[in-house]
Amino acid sequence: MDVRIENTWKEKLNNEFEKEYFIRLSDFVKNEYKSATIYPPGSLIFNAFNLCPFNSIKAVIIGQDPYHGPGQAHGLCFSVRNGVAFPPSLINIFKEIQSDLDLPRPVSGNLERWASQGVLLLNATLTVREHLAGSHQKKGWEEFTDSVITIINNEKKNVVFFLWGAYAQKKGESIDRSKHLVLESVHPSPLSASRGFFGNKHFSKCNDYLMEHGVEPVDWR
Repeated sequence: MDVRIENTWKEKLNNEFEKEYFIRLSDFVKNEYKSATIYPPGSLIFNAFNLCPFNSIKAVIIGQDPYHGPGQAHGLCFSVRNGVAFPPSLINIFKEIQSDLDLPRPVSGNLERWASQGVLLLNATLTVREHLAGSHQKKGWEEFTDSVITIINNEKKNVVFFLWGAYAQKKGESIDRSKHLVLESVHPSPLSASRGFFGNKHFSKCNDYLMEHGVEPVDWR
């Protein structure tokens, strides 16, 4: 199957695109776009990969679903387009960055600036129906993104994985802690952030680890 995705990822994932589950997933997603309002726009489904080539990866943030409100999702977990109001979890991410690194809160919630530095902003499920959280779960996306994580785990070293909340932690269970840094805490959602997300200092820990291994740190502004 010919999937439009950045070339280094295409090379790594070509076998995945030919598997029966992915063909079924592709048919399901195509039909959904024809019959309902789906986010993100079709051209941005693989935006996280297109903005962060495999060879560039230094960190991975694992989310769950794309945002399901109009104009928000653009293929990067936790990120929204320029000019869109910050969702609550993103506000809390910026609060922790401000506390951890003494950086001012940015004017835009568009995290393409992180992706371009080698941060893969990976949702477990890459599409969703408008106003229906979880509507495209258990259709095959999770198997696909599990394979992405496995490939990164096996073929790279010294990558920092951010696992916020039980869902992301379960998804990252197989990551080899002897060759990568895994940072875990509760989710930045307002429901849980005060129970261990605030004060986790994940962003400085990430940069300290990268620099220890001769990798350029991430500018988290």
